[in-house]
Amino acid sequence: MPGTTKPSRRSDRRTAPIRRAAGWLAPVVVIAIVAVLAILARPADQPAAPADGAAAAGSGGGQEENPFAALARRTPGDPLALGEPDAPIVIIEYADFQCPFCGRHARETEPKLVREYVDKGLVRIEWRDLPYLGAESTDAAAAGRAAAAQGKFWEFHSAVYAKERRVNSGSLDEGALRDIATRIGLNLTRFDADRGSTATRAAVLRDQQEATSMGLTGTPAFIVGDTPVIGAQPYEAFKQAIDEQLEGAK
Repeated sequence: MPGTTKPSRRSDRRTAPIRRAAGWLAPVVVIAIVAVLAILARPADQPAAPADGAAAAGSGGGQEENPFAALARRTPGDPLALGEPDAPIVIIEYADFQCPFCGRHARETEPKLVREYVDKGLVRIEWRDLPYLGAESTDAAAAGRAAAAQGKFWEFHSAVYAKERRVNSGSLDEGALRDIATRIGLNLTRFDADRGSTATRAAVLRDQQEATSMGLTGTPAFIVGDTPVIGAQPYEAFKQAIDEQLEGAK
């Protein structure tokens, strides 16, 4: 699929993706039972989305309820999120820190989304780890969580994606991750402890399982309110999905 990095392993067969027509938007995956799967897979300590804002986002008031609403966590103060918890639309981003297409999105598209929608209170972006490209992906995901514990996830995100990296080339090995942590001002002792903790690895695995339960096998992948968008699509693709849902919610 253009603009998406794909692994060689088979996807989870518990769900069967189907295509949804969305004009000239990217190919998307729509799974009718995704909300049920997400609820069943959600650990007891993970908060569910509020019934009011999350269910209404992108549903257009009176229209069919958004089947992806349960995936939006909307946790106040979440260091892996940008924007207000009660924003009308939540963009859930499944990504791998080694994925070149994720990097392209981070450099070219996400800043526009933040400027035009997040900063205006219309959109919230929630990060999900989908580290499937190798050991460096898993280690980088854990490092991102450790940076988040010190309130600097998005600084880590920007530093990793500042340039394109060859997959499993050593560009995100132990030394590289500690160098990034130093440059963004993290306490290295705490950083090392947090990224190696059982809780951190479990949180990364939870995100990965959420993605694979929906049949997502490549990154980046997004749920834009009620619209799945797969791949590093241009800003205009996200704008169309967001604007249509904002208009329908009026």
